Amino acid sequence: MSLELIGITKRFGELVANDAIDLKVGDGEILAILGENGAGKSTLMNIVYGLLRPDSGEIKVDGKVVAITEPNDALASGIGMVHQHFMLIPVFTVLENIILGHEETSQFGKLNLTQAREKLLSLAANFGFEIDPDAIIEDLPVGVQQRVEILKALMYDAKVLILDEPTAVLTPQETDELIEVIKRLRTQGTSIIFISHKLREVKALADRITVIRRGKVVATADPSASQEELASLMVGRPVNLVPDKTSHEIGEKVLEVSGLTVSDPTGRALVSNISFDVRAGEILAVAGVQGNGQSELAQALLNLEDHVNGSIKLGTQEVVGLSVRHTLDAGIAYIPESRELDGLISSFSIADNLILDTHREKPYSRGILISDSAVESDAEVKVKEFDIRALSISDPASSLSGGNKQKVVLARELSRPLKLLVACQPTRGLDVGSIEFVHERILAERDAGRAVLLFSTELDEVLALADRIAVMYAGKILEIVDAQVTREKLGLLMAGISQ
Repeated sequence: MSLELIGITKRFGELVANDAIDLKVGDGEILAILGENGAGKSTLMNIVYGLLRPDSGEIKVDGKVVAITEPNDALASGIGMVHQHFMLIPVFTVLENIILGHEETSQFGKLNLTQAREKLLSLAANFGFEIDPDAIIEDLPVGVQQRVEILKALMYDAKVLILDEPTAVLTPQETDELIEVIKRLRTQGTSIIFISHKLREVKALADRITVIRRGKVVATADPSASQEELASLMVGRPVNLVPDKTSHEIGEKVLEVSGLTVSDPTGRALVSNISFDVRAGEILAVAGVQGNGQSELAQALLNLEDHVNGSIKLGTQEVVGLSVRHTLDAGIAYIPESRELDGLISSFSIADNLILDTHREKPYSRGILISDSAVESDAEVKVKEFDIRALSISDPASSLSGGNKQKVVLARELSRPLKLLVACQPTRGLDVGSIEFVHERILAERDAGRAVLLFSTELDEVLALADRIAVMYAGKILEIVDAQVTREKLGLLMAGISQ
């Protein structure tokens, strides 16, 4: 089945998110869509799937104009979508999630699951999936949950499948398996729209690549194009995809963690008896599939967790038990996992966000009053140094793009005296241009002699930045390896397989 978009335009006030976009994916073709954050990719796909309505333009399926005003219209037209954040009910079974919204009942009002179960098992067998219809979603690995999402679309005869950042939370092995599944779908005639930031995967999968920049289609490229060429088309300038990491001498221990356990309120261990150290001028990356205790470990280092046992020493100072304020004052900078939830106060101005953890200090504070002139002067300097692109420092932080929000967090945290940088998923959701900037700043801290603890699920990022890599699985550090480790071994460790 072919899908064609003609002159799709979508405005949000004065912002033109999609500007007369023309796009076509052919029968049994994989079309990759690349673009920076805010380029308009998700808006466009939400229009195709009926979550948004265009201001103008039309959608054709097999050459015929169709009206898509809600997801049911998309499904009826043979269009399915697997979202970056899975749309599954964790406490429901696989089968219950599959039939949700399409329930069939007997004349007595009882759910008729037999036919759906048979169709699900037949479909799973066709694609080589091992799926237990009665398994609870929250008990399944992330890679299997994603297969449930794909099966959910295929159960209702989707002939065009939209995959939005489908490998964001997968191990390398799960990613390889997904790539094979997508190729199998193409062989059986399914058309695929593949949205990803990961240029390596796009090149491995796509038949054609469409690049969107600032709401417009700016290029159509062949998969033979280099990653550098694709990145340049996305951003509109040359991009250094591999950060320049120089070798230098590693210094003394800055952080020493011993026998650390973090528990939930019921006493269940989320981080279990782990020990490691980070030295001056070193980046220790903590790798692993999301949900294996990395978030709890990072929060424990900042005293953001309540149930902590063990020792965390910054130099000779014991950190466990300090307030968050005193932990920061001890010399720890923190880039949280979610910049929107934990890194910024969205309604505050950019200038105010830049002094959130130093507003009590001179020159910003005069007794109980804040010096507006000092805050504004400081903000102007940081905005220039960190290339924060904003119309005004008085604008709310919510007005910024994802990359510029992250630059505000970086500017605030790296502009005060520090011994240790704790960076959690620092490039999550960022485009290649913003990733390049963040990587350069993290390496600059390392080269200046600071210790860096990097939490990342991005394998390329870990391999590019780390001096050593600690792999977490099920709340434990499975192994600490040299940065020269192979992708294959690292992927196995992330899946809990230690040789």
